[in-house]
Amino acid sequence: MTRRGALMGGAAILAGCAGDSRFRSYDGPEVTRVLVDKGNRDMFLLHHRKVLKRYKVHLGFAPAGHKLFEGDGRTPEGHYLIDRRNPNSAYHLSIGISYPDERDIAYARAMGQSPGGDIFIHGEPNDYAVSRTDWTAGCIAVTNPEIEAIYAMVRNGTPITLRA
Repeated sequence: MTRRGALMGGAAILAGCAGDSRFRSYDGPEVTRVLVDKGNRDMFLLHHRKVLKRYKVHLGFAPAGHKLFEGDGRTPEGHYLIDRRNPNSAYHLSIGISYPDERDIAYARAMGQSPGGDIFIHGEPNDYAVSRTDWTAGCIAVTNPEIEAIYAMVRNGTPITLRA
């Protein structure tokens, strides 16, 4: 393949990515904090003290209490950061939460357990339909159009607080 042919092929690949409708743009106020109220199943995107967006959420299949161990079905509680993005998620799109922190790891190890991990805010599964509330393994789930907006609005490094 010639250099020009290789460049043209790369342009076609990039054009395909640019046209992916899952990736929205956002030019509004910065999201400075994400707040999840587990008890009310609400998630708020905040610009300082102002609510920019509110979403109804689904949680882990055992929603009461803080996540302690891998497989317990609980959604964590506490202060974390948005720390990664997964455009190839099995749940449409997803953004990662920095669980477990040092305290979570120490507690689980003291109990002879793994704290688990891979906690995300994500959309709906790509390969099956969900028909109940609180169906995740500990994540926070929203609809696919909602995760597209959240993915555009929330940057890595944004603090997230999850409370009972």
